[in-house]
Amino acid sequence: MERSDVLIVGGGPAGLSTALFLLHERPDLKGHIRVLEKARYPREKFCAGAIGARADRLLATIGVDVDVPSVSVHSMSVVTSQGRASHSVPSIGRVVRRIEFDHRLAERARERGVEIVEGARVESVHIESDGVSVATSQGPFTGRVLVGADGVGSVVRRSLGLSFGRYRAQVIEIDTEEAEGDPDRRTLHFDLSDPTLTGYFWDFPTLVDGKALYCRGVYEVGGVVENAGDAADVPLEERFEKRLKAQGLNLGDYKQKRFGERGFELHIPFASPRVLLVGEAAGIDPITGEGIAQAIEYAHAAAPYLARKLAVDDTQFSDWNEHVRKSRIGFDLGVRTRIVSLCFGKRRTMMERYLLQTPSLLDAALKGWGGQKIPLTTLARLGFASALLAAKMPFQ
Repeated sequence: MERSDVLIVGGGPAGLSTALFLLHERPDLKGHIRVLEKARYPREKFCAGAIGARADRLLATIGVDVDVPSVSVHSMSVVTSQGRASHSVPSIGRVVRRIEFDHRLAERARERGVEIVEGARVESVHIESDGVSVATSQGPFTGRVLVGADGVGSVVRRSLGLSFGRYRAQVIEIDTEEAEGDPDRRTLHFDLSDPTLTGYFWDFPTLVDGKALYCRGVYEVGGVVENAGDAADVPLEERFEKRLKAQGLNLGDYKQKRFGERGFELHIPFASPRVLLVGEAAGIDPITGEGIAQAIEYAHAAAPYLARKLAVDDTQFSDWNEHVRKSRIGFDLGVRTRIVSLCFGKRRTMMERYLLQTPSLLDAALKGWGGQKIPLTTLARLGFASALLAAKMPFQ
């Protein structure tokens, strides 16, 4: 089979967007970028489906729209052990179904000249002096360089000898009808009221085959040093079941979708000669587990980097970590990784109090999620408060 300039393992948002942004940077690579996807579209992908508008705005810069059924989001509500807060910002994002979103994104990539090989489950990866070779269920593929965009269980990551990472998360989600106490269908709701859970419950509006439902779930991240003792060992399913009963729902009545996630850790390399990682293969936000918009932001950072490296035949990728660190996605994930223990550790109570008493924090969170401008004064204040919390200092 003809050798590709760029082989991409993984046909989700990270892999497909990397191909699209790279083609925008280097139109001459049309027909020379190949994506290997283990499943066949349309394929299900377990995910709550919330996507910040910043992702759609990035794709729009290269004329790509992913027009699928979705629920527009304009607000967020949060409940903690100390109270409730809510805030609204117009047009900050939407909730999609990955079975539809990924399929449409793949169609957009094919329209622009990206070759996508479906049903190509990767079996092994071999790095050679003059390129890479990938053995798959559809046969061997070779390329000049390889992009690992194959998610939490990344075969490419394992081929580099990298560990899973410290911040391992587990998730259970279901789709249900509306329940008593649900927020309106423009709101993402987060429930952090269980102080022993290093994570949260969620209720997001969603559309399943045109039917208005709610996606509900529980997210728990490990690797946070401080915990709540014996209470932290309660099985995730038991926690979720208890919360659903309080909403008048029975977990056993719904199909459970379980999956894992990997948090971002900048000190772990995400590249080796001829290979680099993007999206969840590299790591995503350990606090919320958000992945779709971050996958597209990784791609936006990777494309100009790859274009420059290929142009000068520098495929060592020794500075990929540094490039990520200086990019918007790297800065954002770096901040979130540094404060994960504030959100779920011993200083959680102070952090939650600050969240409830500081409307500008929710405003900044929503605007950041939606890709809108955040006033510098707000960012400075939030950064100062986080530093005080991290230093275990009281603040007013």
